[in-house]
Amino acid sequence: MSWFPSPKEVPTRIWARLPDHLRAEPRVGDWSRANKAAQALDCFLEGPCFDDEGRLLVTDIPNGRIFRIGPRGGDDWELLAEYPGWPNGLKLRSDGSLLIADYRRGLIGIDADSRALTEVCGTVRSESFKGLNDLCFGAAGEIFFTDQGQTGLQDPSGRVYRLTGGSLQCLIDTCPSPNGLVTDTSGRYLFIALTRACQVWRLPLTADAGVSKAQVFCQLPGGVSGPDGLALDAEDGVLVANPGHGAVWRLDRFGIPTHRILSCAGRSVTNLCFGGPGLSQIFITDSDTGQVLVADAPVRGHPVARG
Repeated sequence: MSWFPSPKEVPTRIWARLPDHLRAEPRVGDWSRANKAAQALDCFLEGPCFDDEGRLLVTDIPNGRIFRIGPRGGDDWELLAEYPGWPNGLKLRSDGSLLIADYRRGLIGIDADSRALTEVCGTVRSESFKGLNDLCFGAAGEIFFTDQGQTGLQDPSGRVYRLTGGSLQCLIDTCPSPNGLVTDTSGRYLFIALTRACQVWRLPLTADAGVSKAQVFCQLPGGVSGPDGLALDAEDGVLVANPGHGAVWRLDRFGIPTHRILSCAGRSVTNLCFGGPGLSQIFITDSDTGQVLVADAPVRGHPVARG
């Protein structure tokens, strides 16, 4: 039995592909052993976001790299940074610098000009994080980020933090594999993808750093993997990248699925962002194949806040 009408299907096309000369030698590394069933990878793309010149930035987790893709996509790729880490989530700051959720190193900043790295938040009360995954900015410049590590249904202790004014606050610490996250247009609610629970949670935010009445916003069908990156459109619709289904789901503000954006390439659609004229397009990382897909957005995107 289906509770809702069938979502409308939206096609994708390949917008850009990591050129062969920038692909690493396929290898099984520590990140691959823990997170990709020991697959030999030449790249794993994540964290898409656009700069002011219309260039798309993406991370390459196992190889510690950040690429910048020209406005027309294709094979116009530039290696922006390479360092010993596992960069995942990526956002542009108001000063043009980058902020990275790095699995190994915590929150890392990169200067856009000098490309120098700085530690923004590497520990919590002198202890290491489990392994950061993604981040987003709130309307007031606060930073929300997920500390996923190897949590899941066997260990639902993943955490979500808010960093504001130099103060680090744990909002919730009972999450089975917290992944992508985004605030709604009012800034009063935080949506979080719980990969291993196959759910998206909705957290009301309070000024005292507390979270009350956290609830399941959406229960997705199970499979080999659950929801990953999230994005928000102008009507408070939540778009959910789901590599297990090889698709991006659009949920309206009530959690009802309205559209399914199908991958035309691999199944590993891990993250997404809005771009193009008037934020009218959706750009999706197809991580395993090292490609970026594009689709026409059912609803225009909501501008992404910058810290």
